[in-house]
Amino acid sequence: MSASRLQEEIKKREPFASAEQEATLNLLRTSDQLHNRFGRLFRKYGLTSSQFNVLRILRGEGQPLPSLEIAERMIQVVPAITGLIDRLEKQELVERRRCSDDRRVVYVGITEKGSKLISEMDEPVKDLHIELMGHLSQEELKELSRLLEKARTSLAIDNEKRSDA
Repeated sequence: MSASRLQEEIKKREPFASAEQEATLNLLRTSDQLHNRFGRLFRKYGLTSSQFNVLRILRGEGQPLPSLEIAERMIQVVPAITGLIDRLEKQELVERRRCSDDRRVVYVGITEKGSKLISEMDEPVKDLHIELMGHLSQEELKELSRLLEKARTSLAIDNEKRSDA
């Protein structure tokens, strides 16, 4: 049996222990490469991928959101949402205000400067999506999304079990 492309890329001598292991490692390697490419783009604008994600969420919502709500909507889990928002606030890309009814709740809104920055990034981000995934057909992209969502379903169930314990 010939070696898989991943096996050759990482110079693994022995076959993978299972198809599940190979698929997981393929997914992790691809994710890392995508993350690196987007990270380079975001750095050109003085942002990390997490900071971009916060701005994207706030622009999409169109109104300030509680910081914990932002944390729940993030693509990648961020352990310290407060620190992330602190850095965005220092750059004057977001602003905070306390809820008048419950002082523990902090609302975060995108500033005009933040809106302008993320709008400036729209085209380069769209172009990078096309550059990275444009070689796949629309059917392949839908199938890839379907399979990734299916893989995440078991992870979500597992996470729920852990939080209930």
